[in-house]
Amino acid sequence: MHSRPPVSRSATLIGLSALVIWAGYVGFIRVAADAFGPTLGAALLYTLAGAALWVTRRPRSLSTMPRRYLLIGGGLFVFYEVAVSLAIGLAHGPNQAIEVSIVNHLWPTLTVLLTVLIRPGRRGVWALVPGLVVATAGVAWVVGGERGLNPVGIIANIATNPLPYALALSGAVAWASYSVLVPPLAKGHDGITLFMCSVAVALWVLWLAGGAPSPDAVTARGVLSLIAGAAVIAAGYACWNVGIGKGNMNVLSVASYAAPVLQAAAASIILGAALSPTFWQGVALVAVGSLLCWWALRRAGR
Repeated sequence: MHSRPPVSRSATLIGLSALVIWAGYVGFIRVAADAFGPTLGAALLYTLAGAALWVTRRPRSLSTMPRRYLLIGGGLFVFYEVAVSLAIGLAHGPNQAIEVSIVNHLWPTLTVLLTVLIRPGRRGVWALVPGLVVATAGVAWVVGGERGLNPVGIIANIATNPLPYALALSGAVAWASYSVLVPPLAKGHDGITLFMCSVAVALWVLWLAGGAPSPDAVTARGVLSLIAGAAVIAAGYACWNVGIGKGNMNVLSVASYAAPVLQAAAASIILGAALSPTFWQGVALVAVGSLLCWWALRRAGR
């Protein structure tokens, strides 16, 4: 396995900016889904984002990039983006869209866990257990709705529309794998533009395979959501790719624990969704659990 390039402070700052940019991610995707449908809305968003990246970050020739990076990195990236965008779009209402986004935010905890598991000796695995339990309980608390950590309520809520939750969870696993496994394969290359365009192609294929339903009417709000959402996606992932490629992953991991709070707050404003105290308690548990995992990682000297 190839080692990462030296850590760059500027790359770390660029990576941190992605977390702020991503705050509007859930809200804009959901508005686009309401306006154009889950698959078509996502396809339009990623087409615009891919076009923006192609203009600003034109990729090098494919022949210069490591094949394993393109296949593994591209595959994980495409799967993650398709899974999460469809999860948000297929959710029943804005509140459930925000809930599935919190399920997806298990990825920081899974990133820390995977970081330990792939290192020789795996020292510190057991120290991660408290953080994993707390973060998972936080997600369950959010999904449980007003009843909080209630197994019957959680199962009932998921049973009403299980696919978005399954997609969000599988996306969390994919993104954790991308963040940990892909940077060493990249050897300094940045394929974010190619990956983003591949996501757009995959979504257009899904839309066509599903019968290509068209929206009843195009609204100004829907068009504005496409423009804003594409800007958030393109800028956010471009910055994050720089951060995980050349920045300090420990710093980025810690900062990423604020992402669910930022996204939930922004989405509640954009979508006009009222979030209960129980919801915010669950979000806090996700952040605390992730921080406990990071602290355990630091103690283990990883």
